[in-house]
Amino acid sequence: MRPTPNTDRPTSLNLMSYRLSLLLLVMAGLVVAFAPLPVPAVTPQERTFEIDAHQFAYSPSDLHVNPGDIVTIHLISTDVVHGLYMDDYDISVEADPGQSATLTFVADKPGSFRFRCNVTCGAMHPFMIGKLTVGSNDWLYRSIGLASLAMIGFFPLSSFILKKEESNVA
Repeated sequence: MRPTPNTDRPTSLNLMSYRLSLLLLVMAGLVVAFAPLPVPAVTPQERTFEIDAHQFAYSPSDLHVNPGDIVTIHLISTDVVHGLYMDDYDISVEADPGQSATLTFVADKPGSFRFRCNVTCGAMHPFMIGKLTVGSNDWLYRSIGLASLAMIGFFPLSSFILKKEESNVA
């Protein structure tokens, strides 16, 4: 005995339920993407970094600070004249071989900023870069939330589409 196909058409209640769940999913996605994340109050601190500059790298090349921190960078050149230019802050410092130079500023702009050598120091000079991160990486948390919402919304949506296709085939 062959099973009889389902000939029920989607009712307006089913379509309304589907549209409502889709609307709620989209609204939750907008909240995850654009709502401000709670930020714990952090008292600005004085942060000091000692960066060794040698052909063709900075060590360390990745710096993390909180917004409002007073950042002091001691640039130590070990081989030739090197510089450090901080993009978006428009500040720089140069250090002679065997010497150090100091740069102090307030990290008042949240985000990630590139710093680079601003003194031509050899063939690989353009690749002598580092990164200053001011604040936390909010986009990581937001993208995890959006991916979770997409996974949660995928299964009900796919089951609704399958039911719709089955009713169209019949």
